[in-house]
Amino acid sequence: MDLSQVELELKKRIVDYPTVDWGRKQSDDWDKATNFIYHLATWSELQAEINYLAQPVKNYAVNRWFNFWSAQAVEQIFGALPGVTPHQERDKLVDFSLHGLQFDHKTTVYPKGYERTARYAFYNRCDLIYWLYQNQSQQGRYHLGHRLFIVLWAGDGEHWKLRADILALQRIITRYVQTFDKANLTQVQLNGHMAWSDLIWYVKK
Repeated sequence: MDLSQVELELKKRIVDYPTVDWGRKQSDDWDKATNFIYHLATWSELQAEINYLAQPVKNYAVNRWFNFWSAQAVEQIFGALPGVTPHQERDKLVDFSLHGLQFDHKTTVYPKGYERTARYAFYNRCDLIYWLYQNQSQQGRYHLGHRLFIVLWAGDGEHWKLRADILALQRIITRYVQTFDKANLTQVQLNGHMAWSDLIWYVKK
């Protein structure tokens, strides 16, 4: 993928759909009904596909498309960096290996339900990491494996829009990988599982 082009396409969505309205919680059934988003890389292609759908389905598809292509770009950014080996098979638990340690990555907006400030979370990352594991979706992506969370925080509260800042995310991810040290990871113990995790912050004031 051309990362600059991905950013351009994602930002078209922000212009046309400037708010986030899922209309309902994410579910496996609605995911299955909108899986066409995986094959539509441009905003115009998506618009053509959803043109005749009911508005709730449109909103759901638009949000999934936006999140998916941002995540694909982030995965490509990781995979192109020295020390990172992309995972060759589709696996919900593993996106890539970083210096031999397998990780799934997840980009997440700063969660509304987390009852601490971003400043607290920044200096107490273990607390937010545990919260993210414990409050993840119970649908198809649920797992307790190794995870790197990219946490988006915007001063205007529009955290979700930062998913479109692909080139800025590339700079932040590159810096993280270049300075990666397993000793700095958080060890998560939940429900008999052990995982390594960390937060990668993208803050835009």
